Amino acid sequence: MAVIFRRWGVGSLLKHAENCHLQWLGLSFSTHENPLGIPKAGTTAHDDRQRLMGRGLPKKLPIAGVNQVIVVASGKGGVGKSTTAVNLALGIAANDKTKTVGLLDADVYGPSIPRMMNLAGEPELNKQNLMKPLVNFGISCMSMGFLVDEKAPLVWRGLMVMSAVQKLLRQVAWGPLDYLVIDMPPGTGDTQLSISQNIPIDGAVVVSTPQDIALLDARKGAEMFRKVDVPVLGIVQNMSVFQCPKCGHQTHIFGEDGAKKIAEEMELQVIGDIPLHISIRETSDSGKPVTVSQPDSPQAQAYRTLAKEVVSRLPPYKDPLPERK
Repeated sequence: MAVIFRRWGVGSLLKHAENCHLQWLGLSFSTHENPLGIPKAGTTAHDDRQRLMGRGLPKKLPIAGVNQVIVVASGKGGVGKSTTAVNLALGIAANDKTKTVGLLDADVYGPSIPRMMNLAGEPELNKQNLMKPLVNFGISCMSMGFLVDEKAPLVWRGLMVMSAVQKLLRQVAWGPLDYLVIDMPPGTGDTQLSISQNIPIDGAVVVSTPQDIALLDARKGAEMFRKVDVPVLGIVQNMSVFQCPKCGHQTHIFGEDGAKKIAEEMELQVIGDIPLHISIRETSDSGKPVTVSQPDSPQAQAYRTLAKEVVSRLPPYKDPLPERK
């Protein structure tokens, strides 16, 4: 176990766990002690609502040194979310070399960023006891995968995971960054809510394949962000079409334009259309993402186009602490 990881300790992780409770979202009033939101004996749903609202939602505090935050999410796993997050970060940096970009792997149970970004080793600590991000391809990265062995499972309960995510956000020397891309875990659980309710998020990108089953969960993911007042920038239709390398015939393996249909229903737009191509998989597995290893390929261009679209949809940056005159 890493030295830095021991510095945190289980006690430290649990100390701040109370701040990670699931809060009222407008439809249900569940907590970790009462996950189904069933009123206690002698109380009504209105009583529980008033009690939970009385606690108040956590105050959203910016991440030190980070100008804007983009989260990449999916309703379910296996749709290429992490690959999209990595190439989105690299695409933003490639489109404008004056911008600094970071990448946070918030998938504590299944971190993918270390392998995809070809990074390993324990982060060093600075004088303020903050972890220094590991850097490759010009992108500052942080992941739980840097702190535990790649083959070791992380057997933690939800509160410990949320507390660990808070530390990955707050106890890392991120700045100065123009953009921080956060690779969220799949689904709509505690980690997503904890991040959405504790830091200002400038936009969310929802990744899905055109398959009907995946789109059902993508809708849930987009709706979750709306409920916590996070603007949804759009939907990325991943693995949209497969082109045979021998004859050039195109096949829509997971369906055709499914993401476009659901985007229209939700009054969103498809902001990226990424093909199903072996080079994307091979370069990701080898730690040389297609955006940097094959920058002139159509696949890399698709990610750069996505990056351009994402940045154009972000609100103008406003310094939360403007200098006093």
